[in-house]
Amino acid sequence: MISFKTLLAQENAAPELIDLVAVILSTCHHIAEQVGHGALGNTLGATDAENVQGEVQKKLDVIANNLLIEALTAQGSVRAIASEEEEHARLACSGAPYLVAFDPLDGSSNIDVNGQIGTIFTILKARDDVPDHSDEQFFQTGRDQLCAGYVLYGPYTTLVISTGAVVHEFTLNKSNGEFISSKKDIVFQQGTREFSANMANLFYWPKPFQNYITSLIAPQPANTRFNMRWQGAMVGDVHRILTRGGVFIYPSDTRDVAQPAKLRLLYEAFPMALLVEAAGGCGYTEAGRILDTPLTQLHQRTPVILGDKNWANACFTALSIINTAA
Repeated sequence: MISFKTLLAQENAAPELIDLVAVILSTCHHIAEQVGHGALGNTLGATDAENVQGEVQKKLDVIANNLLIEALTAQGSVRAIASEEEEHARLACSGAPYLVAFDPLDGSSNIDVNGQIGTIFTILKARDDVPDHSDEQFFQTGRDQLCAGYVLYGPYTTLVISTGAVVHEFTLNKSNGEFISSKKDIVFQQGTREFSANMANLFYWPKPFQNYITSLIAPQPANTRFNMRWQGAMVGDVHRILTRGGVFIYPSDTRDVAQPAKLRLLYEAFPMALLVEAAGGCGYTEAGRILDTPLTQLHQRTPVILGDKNWANACFTALSIINTAA
């Protein structure tokens, strides 16, 4: 049985970086335990508070966020922390080499129905040209990520992680808290006729893109028709396409003119694009590659297309032509 430490060491990851990942995963083990208690642990339901995104926080959101902040603040290799639940970056240890950004519990709407949820994280190199506590520490591109991954709390707890070259999957051994290798060198399956998209937003997408998506599921010969799969949590939907192939699409829409995109570039799009591209897929916004997009605001949002190279390219082409015409 091979641990994540062994595989990361084989990829020449710095020992300090491996130790940092170990702290994140140990915390995710604790989060998995909290998730596993369900209604017996007084962790279901919402709080009376909203996060910086204006979203009502679930009890598990707060628990996961606090556990990660506490663990990372005590970790001497972390200079600053950014959480999707917090307005600004938080200082951990001045002069330390790494930054950590995370979505503590992606898919919060699934908590009370025992659906898929997970933790998404990314690690970057700290900057010496801006103050240690500044949001600007994180103003980098997705290409600057040193490591990214997610932990999916499903029927079993799964880690998917990459330092940018290859992607590995690990499964949590609950008896000792170790993540053990279950899939090495994940390669994206091409040609899968499945897509993940929130079809409830269909009529808020540009009309030509509506037509493109509906053409995929319109009655046609069985061997050319596409299937829609939607978990309602990015971590679950991306795990599906990394496992089976296909494409994940969350384009901009017209529901809120002031906020046309939903997903966050730093906490969700950057790490997921790193994983998808390291596995041989592609990740796009509606203007270019996700990993090439500069972060200029801590909670910056972006349209997201992730998946099969050919299909992701087709979706990107359709949306970029629409946006150019507009």
